[in-house]
Amino acid sequence: MNAPPPLIELLGARWVTEAPVVAVAWDAAGLNAGFALGDGTLALAVAEWRGGPGLKPRQGGGVEFVQAQEPAAPLARFSVHDGTCLALAADPEGGFLSGGDDGRLVHLNVDGASEVLVDADGEWIDLVATSPAGRAYTTGRRAHWLGAKPASLALSGSATALAFNAAGDQLAIAHQGGVTLWPVHAHVPRLLAWPGYHRSVAWSPDGRYLVSGMEENALHGWRLPDGGDIEMGGYPGQPRSLSFSADGRVLVTSGGPRVVCWRFDPPGGDDQPRECGIAGKTPVTQVACHPTHPLIAVGYHNGAVLLCQPGGSDVLFVKGAGDSPVSAIAWSPDGSRLALGTEAGELGLVSLPEALFHFGSPR
Repeated sequence: MNAPPPLIELLGARWVTEAPVVAVAWDAAGLNAGFALGDGTLALAVAEWRGGPGLKPRQGGGVEFVQAQEPAAPLARFSVHDGTCLALAADPEGGFLSGGDDGRLVHLNVDGASEVLVDADGEWIDLVATSPAGRAYTTGRRAHWLGAKPASLALSGSATALAFNAAGDQLAIAHQGGVTLWPVHAHVPRLLAWPGYHRSVAWSPDGRYLVSGMEENALHGWRLPDGGDIEMGGYPGQPRSLSFSADGRVLVTSGGPRVVCWRFDPPGGDDQPRECGIAGKTPVTQVACHPTHPLIAVGYHNGAVLLCQPGGSDVLFVKGAGDSPVSAIAWSPDGSRLALGTEAGELGLVSLPEALFHFGSPR
């Protein structure tokens, strides 16, 4: 029996650029996916596809695919940096914020209008993060608030990851030697110290736990109410991509040939993780949990993208293997679409109707 084609060939569109995809984000309304590219441009893909592919119920049960009647809209490309895009985030008020190695923080509207918000000549704007309560960016060993009351914070090492909690009132900044918490309103930092090089960071949805991925092939977590430490090791590679499930019960990570899933209900340092996805010779590079369902989008070093469930064995292929690692994955805010990009400059947008989330193969 022949396997069905990947979902991107049935329910998606793809484009190829000449520049690597550095990051991907959805605008606040979920109507546009933004792709930060290594040539200093931002590419925007419109989510709405008139005459696009879809699913319809089949008489007697199940669903069948409906082919596209019209081609997908072309990508819009906008030059925003004199160099390389390094970071991208959705602006809660609309459009995107992009940081680059030209020292500029740029706001780009979906219509292409842009504004330079910061020009830190001679520095790189490495990271950008946003929440309804604030917008932040980093330049090497300093973190900055952007807004009516700008502020800066000196760090013990260069910032390597930046993330707001779900409430949007605290910023986590990963760096050598730990993670610094910086409240939006009080601006009184709190250092969560732990030896090593912290490369990524993720908050649990309830804000009780913070976890960092370390260069030392391990995770380190903190119980924020009491400051307790949680150690999670045994990785063959660096867990650079982290994502909590929508209910906060599972943390999923890269760092191995399959997705690694840790229980967080409650977590235990001695608990062994479960795995999901397909094991092979190529490692996982990107993971992203669905905003509402117990579903994970997984990108691999060989370019493949699939969907799986924490600890489950079933998978749906979104994209087949190629010749370049998956460098970015992001769900739309409502979880109905998935955006993806590779180091070779391949961009994809896939519609994922609710019927697919039951892992029954369409007939």
